Amino acid sequence: MNIVRLSRTTSTQDVARGMALGTVVVTDEQTLGRGRRDRRWEAPPGTALLASFVLPARSLASLAAGVAAASACGPEVRLKWPNDLLLQGRKLAGILAERRGDHCVVGVGVNLSWAPPGAARLDVSRDDLLQELISQLPRWFAATDAAVLEAWRARSDTLGEMVRVELAEGAVEGVAEAIDADGALIVAGRRIVAGDVVHLRPRSPG
Repeated sequence: MNIVRLSRTTSTQDVARGMALGTVVVTDEQTLGRGRRDRRWEAPPGTALLASFVLPARSLASLAAGVAAASACGPEVRLKWPNDLLLQGRKLAGILAERRGDHCVVGVGVNLSWAPPGAARLDVSRDDLLQELISQLPRWFAATDAAVLEAWRARSDTLGEMVRVELAEGAVEGVAEAIDADGALIVAGRRIVAGDVVHLRPRSPG
């Protein structure tokens, strides 16, 4: 992959949207970093891996990116539907996958030497983690849907848990029973295709 390194930018997603397939944009600092639903992603300069990868568009892109990022971060990292990485039950990283025609721009933000209160951090080299992502993302974007779903289920911290899903029309509570073939979460028999999940019985650290 072609790596474009920036010391400071508004958002790696903004820059990567205009880049060619196979490009990675990585920065020390984002002034307007964001996650799902335009939430801000903020971190002091140089304390996180902040990168966007331009990959071929595929189905289940968000789940494939989550599996790839979790694999890069290590065996103890778990996945929370739809796009968070957890370490010992605390948020470590976020994923944002945006389709642009036949390309997909995957933004990854991982706390390294600093984390917000209540969040987790991964004390590893940023360049080493970047190289792991460069290896894992193309692999999982080339995998079959069945392989992605199997790997996502194996790392899931959501399935089997009591959850509340915040939706525009209200909240749904129940057991997260399954992940459907299209990536939808099944909660108490209801298909959820988008929403914010709260684990009602957080797992104990350790």
